Amino acid sequence: MSLKNVNAVNSKKNKKIAIVIANPSISTVTSWPVGFWWSELTHPYYAFVERGYEVKIFSPKGGKCEPDGMSDPRDVSGYSASDLISMGFIHTPNLAALVNETLPVVEMNVADFDAIVVAGGQAPMFSFDKEVALHKKFVEFYESGKVAAALCHGVAILKYAKLSNGEYLAKGKTVTGFANVEEDFADQAVWSMNLLPKGKSLMPWRIEDEMKRIGANYIQSGLWKGFAVRDGNLITGQQNFSGTETAEAIIKAIGE
Repeated sequence: MSLKNVNAVNSKKNKKIAIVIANPSISTVTSWPVGFWWSELTHPYYAFVERGYEVKIFSPKGGKCEPDGMSDPRDVSGYSASDLISMGFIHTPNLAALVNETLPVVEMNVADFDAIVVAGGQAPMFSFDKEVALHKKFVEFYESGKVAAALCHGVAILKYAKLSNGEYLAKGKTVTGFANVEEDFADQAVWSMNLLPKGKSLMPWRIEDEMKRIGANYIQSGLWKGFAVRDGNLITGQQNFSGTETAEAIIKAIGE
């Protein structure tokens, strides 16, 4: 017997992944437009297609999605200038078009996919509370034994995802997501640029605090360190530098 896929949830061939990115939203804190984060889409996408997986891109409402500005390698801030994977995706017309033509989550047939990945960015923190269809699909993946994964602020989904018995999906599970130390860093940055009054946070709530509140075992690997954790068929990634780690954990879980 081969031991290659001994830890796999599902080791059949022809793997298919559903990646969900957020629709455009408006921050209730700053009134700025917010969206998805490029690397949280492109880095997992690259890891999956390199293994021959098929990837479909969804959003809660479907249609054109917009990235957070600082996630764009071309942004004047230079924050993501070294993100060559995202740059390649953006400048490949057939790939860039996928972000303009996302499929609505209600059209996702869970039976067709091996895993769901909910990417982050700032928008999930302001919009996922209303995306009931996404909550249900995420739980359906999990309860059917398929991999349910979330990355960075995409872990916001776990604030709302409840099992059929009414319990939080993440209760008692070991998870990660955007850490308080990273939220503190981001807040300090906007305060230093006088973009937000000192003492006011960019986010309306915090992933780490909420995961602990609902009874999850929240862990993190330190400031801006790539990190992902698997607890059964639930996989979470810490922040925007964790896309590859999250994808690799999914690949290991479902088998190559």
